[in-house]
Amino acid sequence: MLIHPWDAPRDDTEWQRWLTTHDFGQLAVNGLPGDPPYIQPLHFVYDPDAGEHGTALTHLARPNPMWPALAANPEVVLSVVDDYVYIPGPWQAPPDSPPEHGTPTSFYAAVQLHCVAHMVDDPTEKAALLNHQLGHFQPEGGSATAAADDSPYGRMLPGLRGLRLEVTAVRAKFKYGAHRPEEVQNRIVANLAARGGPGDAAAQQHQLRRRGLWPPTAR
Repeated sequence: MLIHPWDAPRDDTEWQRWLTTHDFGQLAVNGLPGDPPYIQPLHFVYDPDAGEHGTALTHLARPNPMWPALAANPEVVLSVVDDYVYIPGPWQAPPDSPPEHGTPTSFYAAVQLHCVAHMVDDPTEKAALLNHQLGHFQPEGGSATAAADDSPYGRMLPGLRGLRLEVTAVRAKFKYGAHRPEEVQNRIVANLAARGGPGDAAAQQHQLRRRGLWPPTAR
């Protein structure tokens, strides 16, 4: 992933905060010899305070075909991409240039966590991992607590394996036209608000936030 200086996160807090609300990604695992990489969509919980670069917790069904590949090579990448929109060319036209000379592009936020995967098979540890995920995704409760050898979920624990993804490096990018002239950036913000399509509000907020204009201050 190419990261220009103007697209780089301001600091670690920027991408860490983004991951707390963007917790669905794709786990990329090196394939076994002769196989292409495995790509697994999944929910995860990221803890920035566990380890030098944080830790992500998730789980997969035991029949998942990627387990042998993980055992052979535990170095993986967890990739998260969201808040993406298409930017038409005329929106990006330089000042004093014809609209048709503008270059279309994509805006998006992306975080790639390079990790070492640790499998969690102990029933008590798996139950704790599941309860931690449940607390994140379902803080309102309503589901029973998972516990080894206890109903209703204890009998299901052998059917899955936990994954603790120890983050060793991070690549993050917030591509929202920060290198464009202010006039062009203001035009894009206005056009995103007017279009109001999927992802437009989030992209607009990223643009304004990275310019120090979001959240708006009371006047």
